[in-house]
Amino acid sequence: MNIRIKRIYDSYDKDDGYRILVDRLWPRGISKADVALDEWEKEIAPSNELRKWFNHQVELYDEFKQRYKEELKDKTALLQHIAALAKNQTVTILYGAKDTEHNQAVVLLELLKEL
Repeated sequence: MNIRIKRIYDSYDKDDGYRILVDRLWPRGISKADVALDEWEKEIAPSNELRKWFNHQVELYDEFKQRYKEELKDKTALLQHIAALAKNQTVTILYGAKDTEHNQAVVLLELLKEL
């Protein structure tokens, strides 16, 4: 399984393969026409409540991670869909957060590697 994560603001690379955005809201300052995107999976993103609670505060990340994993228990089909795509090609999970270490894509990557 070849899955990687990348900020949506980073340049497109042909090695990205199949590109999936996992944010509930469209990232600011970027045009949909300018992004090579194969899917936008809003439903796998953290809930609005969890996203607002976390607000990218690093000190809340461990709790965010636990709560997000709980939310993802109801999203098994979406996780399996991404894992299935990654069996035959590279899949790049895109996110908008500035923090490259404390965001939902990091949690998703960890969960997908466990499948």
